[in-house]
Amino acid sequence: MTLFHLLIVAVIQGLTEFLPISSSGHLVLLPSLTGMADQGLAIDVAVHVGTLLAVILYFWADVRMGLAGVPRMISGRIDTPGARLAFLLLIATLPAIAVGLVLKLTGLSEAMRSVAVIGWTMLLFGLLLYWADQKGPSTRQAADWSLPDAVKMGLWQAVALIPGVSRSGITITAGRMLGYGRHDAAKLSMLMSIPTIMASGSLLALDVVGQANSQLLRDSAIAAGFAFVAALLALSLMMRLLRSVSFTPYVIYRVVLGVVLLGVAYL
Repeated sequence: MTLFHLLIVAVIQGLTEFLPISSSGHLVLLPSLTGMADQGLAIDVAVHVGTLLAVILYFWADVRMGLAGVPRMISGRIDTPGARLAFLLLIATLPAIAVGLVLKLTGLSEAMRSVAVIGWTMLLFGLLLYWADQKGPSTRQAADWSLPDAVKMGLWQAVALIPGVSRSGITITAGRMLGYGRHDAAKLSMLMSIPTIMASGSLLALDVVGQANSQLLRDSAIAAGFAFVAALLALSLMMRLLRSVSFTPYVIYRVVLGVVLLGVAYL
């Protein structure tokens, strides 16, 4: 792959992974609308690693607390904030893992990679985000996260396996519906992304084992680095803006893109 192609793929993944506008949808659209060759699974894994490192770095204090609580969680003692966070993240991740395996084994994941599907999901779930953001109360904080909320947000997260839905978008929508403020809903969504990206990246990695060569490793390292920088910038900007700005700008982008894609698909 050329350096320009790697840069485009990495920046798209990095910028869209944590913004509520769907990274998978944009990556599917890239070859469909530009004629560029598909980047392949190895590069997909690499950009996932880059975005994973970005969110871990940004929320390192919470990640460190959760990691410290893993041994207590494994032993069945959910009696510290770290163990509680680790347990809730595990629960929230299980639906996406289960649904992801079903889609992969049945081949449905490939069947949904179409411009029409992405157009509809961009439009409909963008409007749902707008409704939840405008109507949802802001009475709860991330520290109030409970087991029922983790289950509900986890089930919504599984819906994001449909291209165009947006993992961050749908989990933020769920958080706003449950009464979390914008910043806290986004924080929970980002923390949920860590085990989810790890799971999806591991699943993709199984398909590329044995394919690695020096050129592919070089391209993967470059893509991961670009994705890391882009994701960290996008994440930092969004979390800062959410203290004073709503999700409406992202909704407008989704609706406009969705309408355009539906026009391309049906006209």
